[in-house]
Amino acid sequence: QVNLVESGGGLVQPGGSLRLSCAASGFALNSAIMRWYRQAPGKERELVASMARPGGSANYADSVMGRFTISRDNAKNMVYLQMMSLKPEDTAVYYCNAARLPFYGGGDYWGQGTQVTVSS
Repeated sequence: QVNLVESGGGLVQPGGSLRLSCAASGFALNSAIMRWYRQAPGKERELVASMARPGGSANYADSVMGRFTISRDNAKNMVYLQMMSLKPEDTAVYYCNAARLPFYGGGDYWGQGTQVTVSS
């Protein structure tokens, strides 16, 4: 059974940093493109960052470019999102997403989310 569990969210002051973690189980991380999404109150869920493989190219939303860094450790089945210079507009529930490659059976999986609140 595929399972994604996020952790690391919390309350942080503007300008601060947080590191989100996503623990994956039930599948091999190297069979999936891993992404972080977020959803703020009253807004649609948006893609924040994605990475197809460790050390590969990463893609970021314009709003987080230069401040957020996605990384993944296939051996540990973990995905991370390092967030720096946080702004109040970064406040949202952050979700880990795994898009399994068709060769491995496909499927789109989500974690339960972790709340990030940026406020003074």
